[in-house]
Amino acid sequence: MAAISGKVVQHVLVAHCCQQNRQLSTQYRKDCCTPYRHNFLPHIRGKLTSTDISTIQLRTFSKFNRGIVCCNAAPSATIIPSIDKGAFLKLQNGSDIRGVAIDGVEGEPVSLPERVTEAIAAAFAAWLLDRKKPDASRRLKVSIGHDSRISAQKLQDAVSRGLDAAGVDVIQYGLASTPAMFNSTLTKNEDIFCPVDGSIMITASHLPYNRNGFKFFTNVGGLGKVDIKDILERAADIYKNFTDEGLRDPQSVKRVDYMAVYTSDLVAAVRKASGDIEKPLEGFHIVVDAGNGAGGFFAGKVLEPLGAITSGSQFLEPDGTFPNHIPNPEDKEAMEAITRAVLDNKADLGIIFDTDVDRSAAVDSSGRELNRNRLIALMSAIVLEEHPGTTVVTDSVTSDGLTTFIEKKLGGRHHRFKRGYKNVIDEAIRLNSVGEESHLAIETSGHGALKENNWLDDGAYLMVKLLNKLASAKASGLGAGSKVLTDLIEGLEEPGFAVELRLKIDQNHADLKGGSFRAYGEAVLQHLSNIVDSDPKLEKAPVNYEGIRVSAYGGWFLLRLSLHDPVLPLNIEGPNKEDAVKLGLAVLSAAREFPALDTSALDKFVQV
Repeated sequence: MAAISGKVVQHVLVAHCCQQNRQLSTQYRKDCCTPYRHNFLPHIRGKLTSTDISTIQLRTFSKFNRGIVCCNAAPSATIIPSIDKGAFLKLQNGSDIRGVAIDGVEGEPVSLPERVTEAIAAAFAAWLLDRKKPDASRRLKVSIGHDSRISAQKLQDAVSRGLDAAGVDVIQYGLASTPAMFNSTLTKNEDIFCPVDGSIMITASHLPYNRNGFKFFTNVGGLGKVDIKDILERAADIYKNFTDEGLRDPQSVKRVDYMAVYTSDLVAAVRKASGDIEKPLEGFHIVVDAGNGAGGFFAGKVLEPLGAITSGSQFLEPDGTFPNHIPNPEDKEAMEAITRAVLDNKADLGIIFDTDVDRSAAVDSSGRELNRNRLIALMSAIVLEEHPGTTVVTDSVTSDGLTTFIEKKLGGRHHRFKRGYKNVIDEAIRLNSVGEESHLAIETSGHGALKENNWLDDGAYLMVKLLNKLASAKASGLGAGSKVLTDLIEGLEEPGFAVELRLKIDQNHADLKGGSFRAYGEAVLQHLSNIVDSDPKLEKAPVNYEGIRVSAYGGWFLLRLSLHDPVLPLNIEGPNKEDAVKLGLAVLSAAREFPALDTSALDKFVQV
C-alpha cells in the first residue's frame, strides 16, 4: 500500500508550528518544529507501509443504538499537479471554502481535487493544534460530516487522510447537517467521543451538483474569514511538499451516528415546550421538502416521534444531482414545490430546508410563504414574547415594513446590519458584549441563529421554534393549525412591489485602469451617494452599514457591493412598480457614468 513519507508528514507539522512567524530563521524553525515531529508522529521512520488490515470493530450503545466502526480504506496515489498559493486563496468564499469538486460542467475545471482537500484538512488540523495546544499525551478529535453531494464520499476520505497525517483522530458522521457538526463540539458524551475539538462539514449549500466545499467549527462557533485565509495559506505550504505516492489512509476511522443524538435533542425541545407531552404534535399534518439534500431526517426522526402526520413529504431521499429543484428556501421553484405539497395534501404546515439544513422556511395551510421578511417577523414575534425589548439583528436588505413591525408592534429594536450570515451573527454577539441584549440574528436568506442555541444558524432549530409554538398553543387550548403562527405576523406591512437586480462589473474593461473590481464598485457607490445628497426627494438611511440605502416615493433601494463577486446587487421595494421604477432611475443616473458596469438588467427594468 502506498504511504506518506516521513518528509511529507514533517512538512505538515512544520506548517503547523511555524505559520505564526514566517520570518523566523531557518535554524529557529528547525528547533521549534522538531518536538512536534517527535510528539505527534513518533511512528514515522522514513516510509511507512501498511500490509495489515485491522479487524472491523463494532460497538453499539443502547440509548440511541449508535454504531461506532473502526476500519481501513484504500489509499490514493496520484501525480501531484503544481498549484500555487493564489489558487488556494481563490477557494475562499467568506467564512467557507468552496470549489469545483467534479468534472461535468463545461468551463468549470476541478479546483477542489482530493490532494488539495488533503492539504486543507491537514492545515485545519495545524490551525486547531495552534488554538487548542494539547499536551503530548492527548490527540485532538475532529468530526467529519457531509451533505448529499455526489463528491461527498471521496472528499470525506481525503479529509480523513489529511487529518490523520497531521496526527488528529478522525470521526466520520456520514450524511449530516451543518448544525449537527457544530453541536458535536458541544455535546458531552464520551461514548461517542464528544465533545470533539473541531468539526468539518463538507457542503456547498445550494450550489450546483459539481461544487463542494467545507465549513469548519470549534466549540466557539464557525471559523471566520481571517481563519479561513490562514488555513488556505497553510494548505498551500503543505501541498507543495506532498510527494506523488500519496498520503496513507488512516489506520483507524471511527464512525458514529451523531444525527441520532442531534435529532433526539430537537424532539426533546418540542416536548419540553408542550409541558413534557410525549406526542405534542398529534393531529398536525406537516409536510417536509428536503430538496434531496441532507434534511430528510426531519420528517421521520423529528416530526413523527412527536406525533405529526408527514404523508405528502417529498424529496427526502439524498440525491446529489438535485433532480427535483434547487434545495434553497429563497428559490422560487423550490417554494412553489413545497406550497403545492401543502395545498395538495391539505397540510397544516410545510417546511423546506436547504442542502445542509442551516437554512429553512415554511408555508402555512393557505399556501402563504413564511420566508424572507415574513420568517424574520415570525421569529421576532416568538423571541420578543420570550425576551421583551430585545434587539433583532438582520441583514441589510430587510424591508422598512419589517422595522416598523419589530419596533412599533412588537416593542423590540431592529438593528439592520450587513449581508452575510456570519456578519449578522457576529454583530449580535458584539451587541451583547457591549450591553445591548440581542437574542436573534437572522438573514432574509433563511439563516437564523438564537442566543439560546449558542448562536448557531440552524434551519432545523428555527423550525423547532415554530413547532414549539404550535405544540404549546395546542396544549394550552389556544388553537391548532398554522393560524397560530400567521396570527403572530398580523400587521406586517409588505411592499406592493419588490425586485433584486445584479449589476456586473467587467473586470477586463479598460475603465478599471488596472484597478480592482472592489475599488471600482466603491467609486460607483460614492458617485451615487453624491447624487443622492443633491436631490431633496431622496433621503439616505440615517444608520447604514453597507452600500447606499435610500428612501423615496414610498419605498427604498439599496445598492451594495457583493461580499465576494464583481457585482453590485440592487434591491428595490415600492408601493407599486411605477414608484419602484422611479427609484431605479435614480440609481441608473449614477450607474451610466461607469462603462465597465453592466446596467442591462436595470435598463430593462426601467424600460429605457
